[in-house]
Amino acid sequence: MSTQTSGSSGPAIDSANSLVSGDVRRHNLGIVASYLVSNGPSSRSQIADGTGLTRGAVTALAKLLTDAGVLRATETVADGGKGRPLTLLELAAADIAILALQLDADQATALLVSLAGDTLFRFAEHHGRPMGDPEPVLDVLARVLDRALAAAAGAGRRIADLTVVVFAPVGGDPAQVIADTDLAWGTVDVLGGLGKRVPGMPDIARLSADAPVAALAEHSRLTGVGDMLYLKSNSGIGGAMIVDGRLVEGAHGLAGAFGHLPVDHDGAQCPCGQRGCLVTVAGPDVVLEAAGLGGELEKNGLTSALAELTRRIASADEQATAAWEEAAIWVARTLHILTMSLDPQVVMLGGYWAGLTGPVRKAFAGNRPIIAGTQPWDEPEIVSGQLGDDAALLGAVWAARDRLLQDPLHMNT
Repeated sequence: MSTQTSGSSGPAIDSANSLVSGDVRRHNLGIVASYLVSNGPSSRSQIADGTGLTRGAVTALAKLLTDAGVLRATETVADGGKGRPLTLLELAAADIAILALQLDADQATALLVSLAGDTLFRFAEHHGRPMGDPEPVLDVLARVLDRALAAAAGAGRRIADLTVVVFAPVGGDPAQVIADTDLAWGTVDVLGGLGKRVPGMPDIARLSADAPVAALAEHSRLTGVGDMLYLKSNSGIGGAMIVDGRLVEGAHGLAGAFGHLPVDHDGAQCPCGQRGCLVTVAGPDVVLEAAGLGGELEKNGLTSALAELTRRIASADEQATAAWEEAAIWVARTLHILTMSLDPQVVMLGGYWAGLTGPVRKAFAGNRPIIAGTQPWDEPEIVSGQLGDDAALLGAVWAARDRLLQDPLHMNT
């Protein structure tokens, strides 16, 4: 796996003497570091051409980053060995690593990567989905964290950023899981529980819900899309809204909790307390039961059952196909409400829905609005997410990398 960042540009500066603003300097230092993450070893001229900074500015910024141990200079021979030796700059933060942990309905996963995005260590352990009891699940997550920290130490790496991603709503200060209907949890202090179990856990850990970081990761792969609506399902149903390229968090950090939109007011009672939430008519457990896969879910877990559901739909199994087509109608009805609220350019379906967009598109198009006269509304494109089960993990490490690059002089502190 490699991390990709688009080239950035910022206000050009001519020399170190013009770095009168700490914010401007930090911004431009981040531009240089980000360019090298994206493009690998580069000359000062290449950095200047690729970022819009002047050559003098790049020289001054590179000296600051080199003195701080973030960059180092190497020499290579240009023009097939016939030219003058060309000095290249490359990242020198070889002792830094980014760690993301993910806790879903089936397992805990650790992903340890370098600043450049190379995978250093990956490990997962199933927790068995003990309903209503967070303690054994946190025990598994702690063991996974221990393994990752040991791997980082063995590789001579210092954890510069640690994010714990949970497939559940997150809120409060400090951040906690508010509720997890997949595991029948109430409020759970995941970071506090990990800290008690793993004394060596870095104190920089942060907690994040999965859908926002997954949405940002998927959005970063699109070109020219400012407004995107993201809706996903694997563990429950979640989502996110991106407006002008920025995540909408809401007053309580809960924007995008689309699984609990009450779309069927005469429907079943949801564990959240409302009636007829989207998750009660299109959630994974509901679809699997209707498809005749409740036993597979019970025996082998959610990930395995959803994979079997997708396989059966692809092979035109009547029961599985009917179960998904019924759920897709409810998903489309939800999208009718959301797209008229947000008016996005793109609607992206993630999780296991990414491979099953056809029925959703059909149901959505069957009830599209007419805005003026007989002219149909230019409806948003419904597309599939491309990052699969790793969308949230990758989103977490990419966001961590961006945080580090925003202030690269402090990367080694």
